[in-house]
Amino acid sequence: MSDRNSDAPVEIVFKAELKPYRSLSPRGFAMLLMFVAGTCFASGLLFWSLGAWPIAGFFGLDILAIQFAFRLNYRAARAREFVEMTRDRIEIRRVAASGKTEVFDFNPYWARFEVERVPDWGITRMMLASHGRRLAIGNFLNPDDREGFATAFQDALARVRSN
Repeated sequence: MSDRNSDAPVEIVFKAELKPYRSLSPRGFAMLLMFVAGTCFASGLLFWSLGAWPIAGFFGLDILAIQFAFRLNYRAARAREFVEMTRDRIEIRRVAASGKTEVFDFNPYWARFEVERVPDWGITRMMLASHGRRLAIGNFLNPDDREGFATAFQDALARVRSN
């Protein structure tokens, strides 16, 4: 007879949402694009007044190229990783920028959390490994965010294993 109630809610020991950092807000992007457009328009007028009117059109291409690059950047920022740890399971749910979702499960008693460090730089890679499987976690995080996540995740893993 089991002493655990199968209807009892599962206690979540650790939960985190990892997402890429983007420093430029949509409002900041609009201001940047207006500044670039104003600069390109002024430069285009200068070339137009000098008789080099075909060059003015190329300044419009600059605006389109910058807007396209930022749209790709914002699209990539939709990627997410959800990490959830209970006493008997670690679940990594990876959501790509396209919306495709992959779920990876690990046993916390068998999983190894591997961290690669470079002196004067910090953590460059975090991996979860178990039974020949390896999964990179938080590749899009900056070094400071990796440090914070690694510390919190290792502490949670130690708590689970000690009980």
